[in-house]
Amino acid sequence: QVQLVESGGGTVQPGGSLRLSCAASGRNFSDSNINWYRRAPGKEREFVAVRGYLGTTWYHQSVKGRFSISRDTTKNTIYLQMNELKPEDTANYYCNELENWGQGTQVNVSS
Repeated sequence: QVQLVESGGGTVQPGGSLRLSCAASGRNFSDSNINWYRRAPGKEREFVAVRGYLGTTWYHQSVKGRFSISRDTTKNTIYLQMNELKPEDTANYYCNELENWGQGTQVNVSS
């Protein structure tokens, strides 16, 4: 059974940084596209970033230049490095691969 487990969320001040992790188990994801999504309170789920299995990346305009997605194939883990965080980045962040979703990790950006 495929399982995705996110971690690394927390509370930071505006301008701070966090690194989220998405650990995958059940099969090797080296040949998969892995996505990060987020959902803020009262809002629809929003796409954040994707890392394709060939190494290409794409980011939502609102996070471009501030967030970076990477993969550690030895750990079967995807990371989302988030810098220059803003209050509007506050949300529950999820990783996704095909029909598989993690439980999410909460990010709060507040002074």
